Amino acid sequence: MSKTRRISYLAAAASALALAATACGAPEEDEEGRGAVPDDATDCANYEDYGDLEGETVSILGSIRDVEADEMMEAWSYFESCTGATIEYEGSGEFEADMKVRVDGGNAPDIALFPQPGLMSNFTDSLVPASEELSALATEGWSEDWINYGTIDGTLYAAPHSSNAKSFIWYSPSFFADNGYEVPQTWDELIALSDTIAGSGVTPWCAGFESGGATGWPGTDWIEDIVLREGTDIYDQWVNHEIPFNDPQIVTAIDKAGSILKNEDYIYGGTDTVSSTAFQEAGFPILDGGCALSRQASFYGAMWPADTTVAEDGDVFAFRFPESNEGDNTMLVGGEFVAAFSDSEATEAVRQFLASELYHNARLQTGPWSTARQGVDPANATTPINQFATEILIDPAVTVRFDGSDLMPGEVGASSFWTGIIEWVDGDKDSQQMADDIEASWP
Repeated sequence: MSKTRRISYLAAAASALALAATACGAPEEDEEGRGAVPDDATDCANYEDYGDLEGETVSILGSIRDVEADEMMEAWSYFESCTGATIEYEGSGEFEADMKVRVDGGNAPDIALFPQPGLMSNFTDSLVPASEELSALATEGWSEDWINYGTIDGTLYAAPHSSNAKSFIWYSPSFFADNGYEVPQTWDELIALSDTIAGSGVTPWCAGFESGGATGWPGTDWIEDIVLREGTDIYDQWVNHEIPFNDPQIVTAIDKAGSILKNEDYIYGGTDTVSSTAFQEAGFPILDGGCALSRQASFYGAMWPADTTVAEDGDVFAFRFPESNEGDNTMLVGGEFVAAFSDSEATEAVRQFLASELYHNARLQTGPWSTARQGVDPANATTPINQFATEILIDPAVTVRFDGSDLMPGEVGASSFWTGIIEWVDGDKDSQQMADDIEASWP
C-alpha cells in the first residue's frame, strides 16, 4: 500500500465530517465557498479545443475515494457535459494490487492516477508516452523536479495531479502569540524553542505513528524531512540507493530525529506511546494546550475536529519544517500522476484536460486540495491551509523532493522502513541497528 494513497483516503474520510459534496451537477455554495467553481470552468467555449467526444467513455482508476473522489469528479463534470464524454471513475482501496491484476489480465483502465512514481515505472511497457501537446502542457505547468517524477528512462509518461506539502509543523497561533514565541526558521531554533516550551511546563511535541497495517509511515516522513534538509544530493543518493541506507550521513539524520522523538522531556504521553498513538489524532492535544507542536502534512488540515478553525489566526495552523542549511528552500511532497494505458482520442483529451490550468483551478474550488500546477490562483483553494500549501508548491524558488519511501522499493519503503522506525522509536533498536536492518532488506 502506498503511503500517499492512505493519506488521501483518510483525509477524505475526515473531510466527510465537515462537508458534503455531490458527484455531478453544480452543488450549492456553502459559507466557505466549497463546491463553487470558477466561471471559466462552466463555460463550454473553453472546451471546444477538446473536440466532440459524444458517446466516448474514458475509465480512470485511482486510490482516491469517498468525499474526495466526489470533489474530484465535480471538477471534471463540466468537461463531460461540454464535450459529451463520459469519465467513469473507480476508487480502489487496493490500488497497487488491482493495477497489477488488471494490467496482467489485459484489462487496464484507460487512465490510472498513480500515487507512487516507483509503482508507475513497473508498468512502463504498457504505458502510453505523453504526446507533444501533453508534454508542452506539463512543461508549462510544473517545475523540472515534478516533471522528472513523471519521467521514466528519459520519456515523459505522466503529468502530475494533486500535490501535498508534507514538510509542515502544526501549532496553535494563539499559544505562540500569548507566549511571545516566533516561528523557528532553522533546526537549531526549533530545538531552542522546544527547550523553552519544555521549560515552561508544557510538553513541546505530540507524535503518533499508528496507522493500522501501515503503522510506521508517519515516522518515515520525519527521517525524509531531515535527510532532505541535510542536502538534496544526499537525499537523492539515499532514495536511489546510490549510498546505502546505513550510510553514516543517514544514521546521523536518524539520530537527529531521535533528539525529538526519543526525548522523554519532549513527547506528550511519553516516547513509549508514539508507536501506538493513531496519527489521525496525534496532534489534537495542541487544541487544549497538552502539547505545542506536531509534524504532519498539509492534508492534516482535514483531520481536525469539525469545530476547529484551521487558519493563520485560528485554533491551529502550520509552519514549514525549518531548514538545516542557510539559504535552502525545500519541501517534501506527495501526489498522484496521470498515466495512460490507452491512446484513444478521448483518453488523450482527458489527459490534456487534467494537465490544464482550467482543471486545476476548478479542482481547488470543489473541496480541500492543493496543487503544484503553475498558473493557478491559490486563492481558489477552499481552506487557508490548502491556499498556503499551493502558494509554496507553485513557487519556482522552492526545491521539491517526492516522498522517499514512496520512491524506494516496496520491500523497503512500505515494509522494513515502517517496521524499523517502530522498533527504533520503541527503543528496541538504536539508529545504527535500524539502518543496518533496512539496508539488509534492500532488494
